[in-house]
Amino acid sequence: MAASGNLDRIYIGGDWVTPDSSDRIEVISPVTEEPIASVPAGSRADVDAAVAAARRAFDEGPWPHLELSERMACLARLKDIFERRAEEIAQTITAEMGSPITASRTQQVPIPIMMMEAQLDLAPQLAWRELRQSKTGNGLVLRKPKGVVVAIVPWNAPLMVTLAKIGPALLAGCTVILKPAPESPLSAYLLAEMIDEAGFPPGSFNMLCADRAESEYLALHPGVNKVSFTGSTIAGQTLARGCGDLLRPITLELGGKSAAVLLEDADVGAAIEALRVGSFRNSGQICSLKTRIVVSKRQEAEALERLEALVASMPVGDPLDETTQIGPMVSQRQRDRVAGYIDTGLKDGARLICGGPGRPEGLNRGWFVRPTILAGVEPGATVAQEEIFGPVLSVITYDTEDEAIAIANNSQYGLNGSVFTADTARGVAIAERIKSGVVEVNGAGCGFHCPIGGVKASGIGREHGREGFDPYVEIRTIGLPKEYADSLA
Repeated sequence: MAASGNLDRIYIGGDWVTPDSSDRIEVISPVTEEPIASVPAGSRADVDAAVAAARRAFDEGPWPHLELSERMACLARLKDIFERRAEEIAQTITAEMGSPITASRTQQVPIPIMMMEAQLDLAPQLAWRELRQSKTGNGLVLRKPKGVVVAIVPWNAPLMVTLAKIGPALLAGCTVILKPAPESPLSAYLLAEMIDEAGFPPGSFNMLCADRAESEYLALHPGVNKVSFTGSTIAGQTLARGCGDLLRPITLELGGKSAAVLLEDADVGAAIEALRVGSFRNSGQICSLKTRIVVSKRQEAEALERLEALVASMPVGDPLDETTQIGPMVSQRQRDRVAGYIDTGLKDGARLICGGPGRPEGLNRGWFVRPTILAGVEPGATVAQEEIFGPVLSVITYDTEDEAIAIANNSQYGLNGSVFTADTARGVAIAERIKSGVVEVNGAGCGFHCPIGGVKASGIGREHGREGFDPYVEIRTIGLPKEYADSLA
């Protein structure tokens, strides 16, 4: 297994150190249901050591005082190493959480590389030092690193989410403690190895795994300045309450229940094909996926026929098989959760178009579910309101365009969405009325130079783009005498 030489240790202060605790976290294959590795479960003493190393590196070390170009050089070396070890990373992510290997190779690995490229492009564009002069005064506005950052990331896209956080944080001059999900720690170990090879100064990056109690202890540790969390809304609310008591800034990227709205002039075939990636990538285990399909009553029959054909064209099975498009759920708990939601939808009156709560045929081992399309779903139904995090779509019909928009907005979440139409300008106008952090017109992604994030229960703050640096900087102002300010102009 990748990174096996370090799986008895944790990465603190630029070294692989023996943990204080002998407790272990087992990594279970979602395909075989058997253990494939284990890693240390960090104790409070280990958390204290990680915070102390990050604190020392920020308060006394060179990292926050380096020129931006020097920090960029470290990240550029990491990107190069990432590219060189791409297949190893892809195999590791597939082994630990079941992402189909083709998706690991085309998404889980290339996307973090593209993120780093965007971050390296954007960092020099930020106004790190800006002179502002007016008749009311003269000031030097500075963007300074916030300090020690805790990054808590989920299992579903482990390195994508990690690089979205630590890239801007490190470039800003912060020091980082990464806490990966217990289901997918092996890719974090690979990342720590690569950061070590890239020559980041000791303590600028630290990594340890931990259970829930120790993770919360880390996020609320007095030596921490900033928390960035991606995960469930419930866990995010818990951390936000704790950070609120401490007046500690926290960025939250939480759940989603995004809607794909097909306007009546949409090319239904093209729209449904876009949902192959837009609704089903990573076996439905992505928070921004479009899981509510909102179609006019006139389009419903065609949409259902095409959705059923789409599911039939997506093989379910071993994620190491290059033909597989739908792999297992990450854990037995997640498989049971998804199957339970399908049961709930049917009990609430939804029509089963394909799939169902049972196992896919021929897959008697592993945490597999059947990709499922539910029709006749009411906008307020449980399956239309709660995040399922699996390959399950709810089809909801509308009579008027205003009703379609109301259905899209009828959610506690507001993370992502899509509008499909033959008239792009009209699609943009509709997208502006949807209460969501991101809305894609005809499946067009916004790229990593644009900010993403949620509204409502989908989170607080933004990642990517120039705005993705904002959570990791303090904005400070120095008032200047006019004569001195004039000399700087």
